[in-house]
Amino acid sequence: MDFIKQTPKRRKAPLRLLLAHGAGAPMDSDFMNSVADGLFERGFEVWRFEFPYMQERRATGKKRPPDRAPKLLASFTEAVEMAGGPDQCVVAGKSMGGRMASMLAAELQVKGVICLGYPFHAPGKPEKVRVDHFPDMKAPTLIIQGERDPFGKREEVPGYELAKAEVNWLADGDHDFKPRKKSGYTHADNIQQAITLMANFIMKLKIGAK
Repeated sequence: MDFIKQTPKRRKAPLRLLLAHGAGAPMDSDFMNSVADGLFERGFEVWRFEFPYMQERRATGKKRPPDRAPKLLASFTEAVEMAGGPDQCVVAGKSMGGRMASMLAAELQVKGVICLGYPFHAPGKPEKVRVDHFPDMKAPTLIIQGERDPFGKREEVPGYELAKAEVNWLADGDHDFKPRKKSGYTHADNIQQAITLMANFIMKLKIGAK
């Protein structure tokens, strides 16, 4: 399994962030690069990996849909073990990657979970909510969501059973946290806010890990 590893040399972090991509973009997409680089610049260790279907897409150039959840979870579990094991990892992901991170946390005792644009439901299908596993998650969980995300808008999510997950909202953001121009907010500002929220969350976990 290939990784992109960003490991600060000035100190050894007690935890590492293992960041998974979304369904349609690879581990080095603009979004993934921005988030990973932002956390690395703040001194955090960040590992990125790709699910098998995305590795195949990169090798062949042919697009194919994501594998089913069991295969994705098996791949994520392998990545966790290669990154030092559950007690060394905060698992995180964009959209589908965040959903897989949360499902993994219902099975493994990882240190924390971060979901960036959680796909609570498919766009236009709010009746089919993907949160059944949340009560089984024991690790602290942070969800960062755009207010206009069609996979789970601000007016919808408070009605879901999310156990103890902490939900933070980015102003006028869509699924990629991008706001409309008329809102007065910028995509860069929302990305930076997401990075700050993630950094603060991981720091709290680091303190507990020492």
